[in-house]
Amino acid sequence: MATGDRSTANRFLDVVTVFLTHSDTVLVLKRSSKVGTYRGHWAGVSGYLESNNALAQALTEMAEEVGLSEEDVTLLKAGKPLEIVDRTRGRAWRVHPFLFAVHEPDKIRLDWENTAMRWILPEEIDQLETVPALKETLERVIKDE
Repeated sequence: MATGDRSTANRFLDVVTVFLTHSDTVLVLKRSSKVGTYRGHWAGVSGYLESNNALAQALTEMAEEVGLSEEDVTLLKAGKPLEIVDRTRGRAWRVHPFLFAVHEPDKIRLDWENTAMRWILPEEIDQLETVPALKETLERVIKDE
C-alpha cells in the first residue's frame, strides 16, 4: 500500500470515511463477512461516494450503518481527501474523511455491514488490523492542518 501513486489516478474510486468521536475516543467498526472488501478489518463508517456531495453521502452512510441522523451528530471537520493505492488488492481509493461528535453514543445500532464496534483512543489504531491507511485518514480530521 502506498499513497498518492499518480499512475493510477484515473482508477481511483471515491469513498467517504466517517469517524465518530465521544469523550476523546473514536469509533471503529469491524467489517462483516458480507461486505465486498476488507472483511474482518476495522474501519470507520464508510461507503462509496454516489454523488458529488461527500457530506451528504457521509450522513447517508451514518444513517445506514450506525442508525444516526444528522440531528444526532455535530460535524467537527471535513478533511482533505486522501489517495490510497492498495497494490495487494489492485485497488485505488480517494477517501473523503469526516469527523463528527456523537451526542448520544447509546443510540448507535450496527447494520449488516459491521459485526462489532469499539471506542478507541486515536493512538490505539495501530493495534488493530484496519483497512488501508485508516490511521492516515483519521489524522486528516484529528490533526490541525
